[in-house]
Amino acid sequence: MIYLDLVRLALPEIILVVTALTVLSIGLARKRMLGICSGMAAAGLLFASAAVLQLPPHALLFHGMIVISPLNSFFKIVCLALAFFTVILAQSKRSLPNDGEFLALILLGTVGLLLLVGSEELLMIFIGLELTGLSLYVLTAFNKADTHSAEAGLKYFLFGSMASAFTLFGLSYIYGLTGTTALGAIASKMSAGPVQPLLMAGIVMTLIGFAFKIAAAPFHLWAADAYQGAPIPAAAFIASGSKVASFFVLGKIVLVGLGPAHGSAGWHAMVGGWSPVLAALAALSIVVGNLTALAQRNVRRLLAYSAVAHAGYTLLGLVAAGREGFSATLFYTTIYAITLVGAFGVVAFVRRETGGDDLSDFAGLRNRSPLLAGCMAIFMLSLAGLPPLAGFFGKFYLFSVALHAGPNHGLLWLVALALLGSLISLYYYLIILKAIFLDESNMTGFALRPDFLQRSALTLLAASVLLLGVVPDALLQRILATLS
Repeated sequence: MIYLDLVRLALPEIILVVTALTVLSIGLARKRMLGICSGMAAAGLLFASAAVLQLPPHALLFHGMIVISPLNSFFKIVCLALAFFTVILAQSKRSLPNDGEFLALILLGTVGLLLLVGSEELLMIFIGLELTGLSLYVLTAFNKADTHSAEAGLKYFLFGSMASAFTLFGLSYIYGLTGTTALGAIASKMSAGPVQPLLMAGIVMTLIGFAFKIAAAPFHLWAADAYQGAPIPAAAFIASGSKVASFFVLGKIVLVGLGPAHGSAGWHAMVGGWSPVLAALAALSIVVGNLTALAQRNVRRLLAYSAVAHAGYTLLGLVAAGREGFSATLFYTTIYAITLVGAFGVVAFVRRETGGDDLSDFAGLRNRSPLLAGCMAIFMLSLAGLPPLAGFFGKFYLFSVALHAGPNHGLLWLVALALLGSLISLYYYLIILKAIFLDESNMTGFALRPDFLQRSALTLLAASVLLLGVVPDALLQRILATLS
C-alpha cells in the first residue's frame, strides 16, 4: 500500500518525467518541432499543477523524504508557474537546435525543484539539488555554436561540483553527529545539548554549498558568466525557479533542522551559530553585488550582479528567523523570481532583433516596441524597490521584519547596509531605463515581433508585479496562512 501512496503523492513529479521523456522522443524523431514540444511541455506543467492541487493537505512518507503540506504544495505551484513562463520564453529562442532536448531539460530541472520543495530529509534534498544542478549545467552550455555558452557551462559545472562537495561533506557531519537525516529529528538531537565544534563545521560547510546555489558573495563568481553565456530561457530559469527552491530549502534547513544553533547576528550581542554566518554572507553580497553592477554595460551581467545583491537582501529574513522572517524571505524571493522571468523575456526579444544585449542595444526601445519598454520599466523599477510595485513592499516588509528581530534592534547594521545598497542600485536600474526611453537608435522596428502568447505572458508578468505591489496581501497572507 505504501507504494500506491508513493505514486499518489509523487504524481506531479511522475507527470513531469513522463512529459519530459515524451518531449525528448518527439524532438529526437523530428527536428524543428518547437511548437509541438513547447505545447506539450506547457501542458505537462499544467497537468502537474492540477495534480499538486489534488494532493491531501498533510502527508508524510519515508521519514520526511516526501512531505505534503500547504506550504510545500503552494511553492510547488510557484516553481511550476515559473517553469511554465520559461517554456513560453523558450519559443522566442528559435536559433537553438534540438528544441525537444532543451525543453526536456527544463522539465527535468523542474522535477528537481519539486523534490527540493517537497522534502524535509537531507538525502532527498541533496538528490533534488543534484538533479536540478545537472539540468542547469547542460542548459547553460546548450548552445554549442556559442563559445561563451560552453565557457559559462564549464564554469558553472566546476563551481557547482565544488559546492556540491561542500554541501555533502557538511551534511555528512550533521548526520554523523546527530544520527539522523530528518530535519525535525536533527533539531531534537541538537536541543539536547551544546553544539559541538565539529557539528558547527558541518553547518558552515552546508551553508557554503547553499551560498553557491543562491549566488551569495563570495560564492557568486559563476553567476555573471552563466547569466550572459547561457541561452536566455536557461538564464531565466536559473534566476527564478532555482532561486525560489534554494531559498525555500535553505530556510527549512536552518529554521527547522538547525534552529537550536541559531546564535545571534546582533551588533551588540554577537553569538556563534549559523545566523552570524548568514549575516556576513548577506552583508558581503549587498556590497559586492551593487558595486560591481555599477560597472556593467551588458544587461545580463548587470542582472547577474544585481542578483547577488538581492540574495543578500533575501537572507535578511532568514537571519531575522521566526515565522515573520521566513514569510518575508519567501515573499521577496517569489516576487523577485516573477520580475526576473519578465526581465529576461524582454532581453530575449531585444537580443533576437539586435544580436546583442548591451545597454546600447536597448536604445530607443520605446519607439520600436512600447509594450516591451513599458514592461521593462515595471520590472526594473520593481527591482529598484520603488512604489507602488511589488519590489517596494517586498523590501519594506523584509527590512521591517529584520529591524524588529531580537532585542534592541540588533540587526540595525544589516538593515542600514541593505538600505544603502538599495539606494546604489537605483542608479544602474535607471541607466537601463535611460537607454530605453531617452537614447536614440537608428533601428526602426523589430524584425520579429513577439507573438500573441509571448506578449500575453510578458503583460501578465508585469501586471502581477504591479498588482502584488498594490495588493501584497494576495500573496503574503497565503504564505503566512501556510506557515501557521
